[in-house]
Order: sequence, then C-alpha cells, then structure tokens
Amino acid sequence: MNYYALFAGTLLILLISWFLSIKHKRYHGIARFFAFESILILFLLNYRVWVKDPFSFSQLISWVLLIASAYIAITGYLLLKRRGNPDSNFENTSVLVKSGIYKYIRHPLYLSLFCLGTGIMLKDPQLFQIILGTINLIAVWITALMEEKEMISKFGKEYTTYIKETKMFIPFIL
Repeated sequence: MNYYALFAGTLLILLISWFLSIKHKRYHGIARFFAFESILILFLLNYRVWVKDPFSFSQLISWVLLIASAYIAITGYLLLKRRGNPDSNFENTSVLVKSGIYKYIRHPLYLSLFCLGTGIMLKDPQLFQIILGTINLIAVWITALMEEKEMISKFGKEYTTYIKETKMFIPFIL
C-alpha cells in the first residue's frame, strides 16, 4: 500500500470532515470520516486489480455498483444544490428536498458511499477488504442515523413526516 497516499488522503478527508460538518457542530461528519477512510484504504489495496479478470462475477457486480454510485451521488448532489437553497456548503440546506431521488430515499449520498465502498471491495474480495467493506456499511448507517437527528432538530415535524414517507437507503425496502 502507498502510505504517502494514505497519509495525504486521510489528511484531506479530515479537513473536508472538519470544514463541511464538524466545524458547524454537525457531528455526523465524524462517522462519515470512517466511511470515507475505509473507501480510501479499499482503493489503495485494490487499485492494482481494478481490471483483473474483467468478466468475473465480482468484477461485473463491482462495475454495476461503481456506476450506480456515481449516478446516485451526482443526482443527489445536484438536487441539493438546485432545490435545497444551501449556503456556501451544499449539505447545509435551508429547504428540505423531497423530490427526485429524495422522494424515495432520505440518504442517496450515503447510499452512493456504500455502493462505492462495496464496488471497490469486490475488486478483490479478501478477508481484510470484506472487513473494510463492513466498516464502511456500519459507518454509513451510523452517519445517516446521526444526521437524521440533526435534521429533526433543524426541520422538526416536516422531517419526521418525511421519515414516515420514505426509506433510508433502498426505495420501498430499507
């Protein structure tokens, strides 16, 4: 593993976590740090086998998840920017977005992190990578739970109603 890349990536993730969330007393950024960190480590472990055996089942599922991750992330981000009336920080919206993908799930950006981490993990699914993928899943779940408490404080009854109308990550299921 490239330890310089790990150090630089970790420092960047810490800075982003600080400036986007933690500095503004949005502590879901702490749990989200672990999701991003597990993804970084998975990438550093697996980038050499990115296209090894490209038609194997795990590689094909990996690509589906990576493409889905990109689509979900872009769609969710653009909706927050366009309809959430954010300040300079895109995740600090003043309007609760309930349209597009947000009509069905509350946390598309966290779903994209889970898909990204799982997609990278499937490039070379060994025990350590599976452990990191599990850490990613747990970190994303905890992040979403923490952010929901923050959103209830911010949007009140509108958000509690929104919780009843939508699923957390997977439309109509979870």
